[in-house]
Amino acid sequence: MWFIFALISVLAWGTADLFYKKGNQPGDPTSHWKTVIMVGLAMGLHAFYVLATSSEPYHPINIIRYFPVSAMYILSMTIGYAGLRYIELSISSPIQNSSGAVSALLTFLILGQTMTPVQFFAVVLISIGIILLGVFERQLALEERMLNKEKVERKYRIGALALVLPILYAVIDALGTFLDGYMLNTQMTEQQANVSYELTFFICAILAYVYVRFIRKEKLTLRGQADNAAAAVFETLGQFFYVYAMASNAVVVAPLISSYSMVSVVLSRIFLKEKLSAKQYGVIAMIMVGIFILGFE
Repeated sequence: MWFIFALISVLAWGTADLFYKKGNQPGDPTSHWKTVIMVGLAMGLHAFYVLATSSEPYHPINIIRYFPVSAMYILSMTIGYAGLRYIELSISSPIQNSSGAVSALLTFLILGQTMTPVQFFAVVLISIGIILLGVFERQLALEERMLNKEKVERKYRIGALALVLPILYAVIDALGTFLDGYMLNTQMTEQQANVSYELTFFICAILAYVYVRFIRKEKLTLRGQADNAAAAVFETLGQFFYVYAMASNAVVVAPLISSYSMVSVVLSRIFLKEKLSAKQYGVIAMIMVGIFILGFE
């Protein structure tokens, strides 16, 4: 079942990426905090629902026990949201999603989890595909701008800050994924881990709301955050299945789920009326082969 759970996470997070992209407002300096608010709200509501309906016992101390993992994930995601204002998604996405390969390497070397040669080949195939997808996406974006004679905004040009943010995301997220694999295999159940993470995100959402509403003195409405709200729902759905997949096969699941950038690229081309190049279709096919191999290995 780990493979089915991982695929659901890939589809959910890829869809969430589309709405993050649609909801990104370059001129809004608090856009990343508003995204944190919506994601934390959705996760908090789901956590309270689970606590109210589940028979599995839960102790609040789990929030503290799981906090190192939660902190890594939430910090990396917030950095990722902020980075969308400084660098194009076509560049940041492959850098950020390299975290899957890094965490798989850490899990392999430190936790001693193993892969078969065929699984290793599939993981390499997916990881290379993610990088190539970003490279080709960038090339296509530049070609479209030249064709339309569009000027690239200064903040989207490559600079130190532009590259540091997605790299920080990749490193921090990889550490979080590695710690997650350890916690889920030795410390707590999947439900305890997921509820702990969601409650921590909910607390962060409250703090972010206080900052935006009372310090920055900005009004927030659900209607104005429709895209972020949709992203939050898919983010929460993906997270729910992610922890169950990670608990079963962390060393393979991490790079597999990183392929969700493939889904976001395809969806952005469909719903944002963009086009895919032949090279991108080829890379997507390569990633799909890797996913197919993992599913039947």
